[in-house]
Amino acid sequence: MRVSAADVIRQVLTENELEFTEGEPGAFAADLPGERKLKTTVTLTVGLQAVHVHAFVARHPDENHAAVYQWLLERNLKMYGVAFAVDHLGDIHLDGRVPLHAITPSEVDRLLGAVLEYADTSFNTILELGFATSIRREYEWRVSRGESTRNLDAFKGWLEPR
Repeated sequence: MRVSAADVIRQVLTENELEFTEGEPGAFAADLPGERKLKTTVTLTVGLQAVHVHAFVARHPDENHAAVYQWLLERNLKMYGVAFAVDHLGDIHLDGRVPLHAITPSEVDRLLGAVLEYADTSFNTILELGFATSIRREYEWRVSRGESTRNLDAFKGWLEPR
């Protein structure tokens, strides 16, 4: 069962033309291209009974921790295959486990799509809630120096002076 799950994952990653490494048999790391979060690295590790899915989303918020974590927990109620988790440093991840018997090409594709969707669509909200002061400071610094603020366009609605 372990070899067939690895074969299925390898097949899906290859067919979707995703860059990936297989550090050891059954341990895959692939980069998923996004729009808001430009790249999400997901790992899929084939275990004895399940495939573990894991992806880093954002570092520990600078501020507003309770609001960030509440927002993540509320999102968990609507998610498939993975859920938001926080590690001992407070960094935000997506994490899940899928039984080996459920690993099919369509299921792996669905899991990869879920990781990409959740990481990408949540990224700006996590930044707005947990890093607003830093983002505002960066914006003001760039404006004061006449530098481009293009990479902060997603936050223009609340960054520009009132």
